[in-house]
Amino acid sequence: MKHLFGIAQLSREQIEYLVNLGASFVELSRRSVKKAPTLRGKTIINLFFENSTRTRTSFELAGKRLSADVINISASTSATKKGESLLDTGETLAAMQPHVLVIRHAIAGTCEFLADYLPDTSIVNAGDGAHEHPTQILTDLLTLKQTWDSPQGKVITIVGDIAHSRVARSHLLAAQKLGYSVRVVAPKTLLPLAIERFGCEVYHDFDAAIPGSDVLYMLRMQTERMTSSCCFPSIREYHEAYGLNRRRLDMAGKDCVVMHPGPMNRGVEITSDVADSARSHILDQVECGVAVRMAVLTALCGGGQTEPVRRSRKREQAEAAMKAQGKLL
Repeated sequence: MKHLFGIAQLSREQIEYLVNLGASFVELSRRSVKKAPTLRGKTIINLFFENSTRTRTSFELAGKRLSADVINISASTSATKKGESLLDTGETLAAMQPHVLVIRHAIAGTCEFLADYLPDTSIVNAGDGAHEHPTQILTDLLTLKQTWDSPQGKVITIVGDIAHSRVARSHLLAAQKLGYSVRVVAPKTLLPLAIERFGCEVYHDFDAAIPGSDVLYMLRMQTERMTSSCCFPSIREYHEAYGLNRRRLDMAGKDCVVMHPGPMNRGVEITSDVADSARSHILDQVECGVAVRMAVLTALCGGGQTEPVRRSRKREQAEAAMKAQGKLL
């Protein structure tokens, strides 16, 4: 892999490889000394134009736990605030010779655009508009691997703001490659047009979608992406129709688990007693997020392979002379 733009570009084998590699890094994050020399000498720049807690922090931790040099830049501290273009910012950073540039941006396709102008830098999509969020889906798959060896044949029911969710889109793409089923549940105002083309089941009634679900995957309403304020009548009515509470969790059966990519809006899409229950995998997702991003950075950087150190000709001649005199074994 040169870049990671989205799940759409990955084969089933590549997805499974990254998830399995991530599984090998979970143990490292649980050690008292959370450090490996895998990416020593590599440089990672995290360039985030949108707010983030989990994704940005996990990329930073991932790089540092693999011994890479990690630089974090946010939009508020970048020269784009002074009028510099995104392309000029990208080319400036690339001129500093980083190995990987991790980008989160509000505009879909940002990573692919920059990759055309930065041929020597690997780029990772950490979320671009409502397009894709590939490392979150790899995180979810690693989280579920702790419960099932494979998601094949399982049913993931995604509930909430599907229209503005890059997580939902990436899951729909992953489902087609890995053989699991996706149900989407939302009011019509929060569904994209022609979503059926992804092969998913579409529900407007949350209760009707629950039976047979192996995962209830809750999404927050992304009000920052909404162009209209009338996507739903009120927060209270939205919670009544699409919020996950104890009653609905009990309807799903004892083996159904709860997931959420964060940040959560407690009391809106999920109640606290469900979010903090034993069936919630939300904090497991956070832990697996670091491991998956370690896997992605390792794959892009060649697993820490470095160029062999070249000995100077003068040193080689000196060693040959010493060896001839029996002074060098």
